[in-house]
Amino acid sequence: MKTGKNVAISESGFVLNTASGESFSTNPIGVEILNLLKEDLSVEDIAKTIMEKYEVDFNTFEKDFSDFQNLLNYYHLIEAE
Repeated sequence: MKTGKNVAISESGFVLNTASGESFSTNPIGVEILNLLKEDLSVEDIAKTIMEKYEVDFNTFEKDFSDFQNLLNYYHLIEAE
């Protein structure tokens, strides 16, 4: 999974789907996850990065990431592999 080709992400959390013109905002961790997805990292690598940096357990990461992923899918901001 990775961000769509038409997705622009600013450091401030502004997310733009240039294909549809829709814009969204996210928090700093959301920006970090989107940038990791843009690098085409695996979910496992993203989990490891976030869990180490923010000292969060896997169950919490998994639930929050799943919720975030569902939103990204809904708004067509990520591409399935």
